[in-house]
Amino acid sequence: MRKNYIIKDARRILAEQIRDNGMNTMDKNPITNATGLSAIIPKDNDGYCTVYKMDCEDGLGLMTVYQVYPGIQLIYNDFEATSCYWDGTIDKNVLEINHCREGREGSVLQSGSCLYLGEGDLSIHTMDNCASEMAFPLRHYRGISVVLDLELVSQNPPGILAESGIGIADFKNKFCADGSCFVMRAKDEIEHIFSELYSVPDRLQKPYFMLKVQELLLFLCMVDVNKEKQRELYTSPQVEIVRDIHKRLISNLQERPTIEELSKEYLINTATLKDTFKGVYGQPIGTYMKVYRMKQAAALLRQTQATIAEIASQVGYENQSKFATAFRDVMKIAPAEYRKQNSGD
Repeated sequence: MRKNYIIKDARRILAEQIRDNGMNTMDKNPITNATGLSAIIPKDNDGYCTVYKMDCEDGLGLMTVYQVYPGIQLIYNDFEATSCYWDGTIDKNVLEINHCREGREGSVLQSGSCLYLGEGDLSIHTMDNCASEMAFPLRHYRGISVVLDLELVSQNPPGILAESGIGIADFKNKFCADGSCFVMRAKDEIEHIFSELYSVPDRLQKPYFMLKVQELLLFLCMVDVNKEKQRELYTSPQVEIVRDIHKRLISNLQERPTIEELSKEYLINTATLKDTFKGVYGQPIGTYMKVYRMKQAAALLRQTQATIAEIASQVGYENQSKFATAFRDVMKIAPAEYRKQNSGD
């Protein structure tokens, strides 16, 4: 039976906090003893920064929440897990802007379609449009979310936005009309806005966050939605099949089934299999498995005394020379030299 973890409570509480004008919300937190909660840690006395530590099914996650303006939160997301589940109803006028810095992040929309962000991508959706799962196919995710209570921000627009006359309430119709989810592929403009947020000195956080949030919102006002090519969506059944195939492939690295064999075994069209696998995991099957094999080989080189020939066999290479070539392609170093440099790990 699938468990539900604290991500559901964190998401609900975050929505409640931004509706509470961001003032002293931790003093009245109703879920201090919520099931599955590892910790809610206020980092100051005024509710400006709070850390949510979450237990996922196969790992951990941290959400560090900054109350930048009334109705606006900036959240650092760090997950070392493959998924988290949540449930509950969230206001349809709460908008979430997500930026993927490292790894991959997947969401199941209420329509049943699955959307995946790669490094550098940005998405915008209303928080009530996501179903019960956040997925991290590479078991690692780092990113930033900016959460907006559209009604509250419209009533109390910050600084430059108030002077510009920008209608924040219009963002919902612009980016999420008819329950859609807007995605912008990685580009220099997005990188410029978000890259600096990952290395801000503590003493400059408050003013810097205020400036960057306004910069982000001004940038989004200039975006022409019709000119942005959208990310592909995948059906839940397709994603489930690809997940099963992925599990099969990484469970026995000595086995090398072809795409055609997998297609027949799992009853999925070869083109759909290749397209969906790349959409979920970020790389074609062959490229992904080559990198995966070499990372496993690197771990064996560091952690065992097995010979290079034995390690090559364990990760699916009968020919040691071909293994060494593949290892250099991925790791940019020969296996023997890698072991020598990492022998103390």
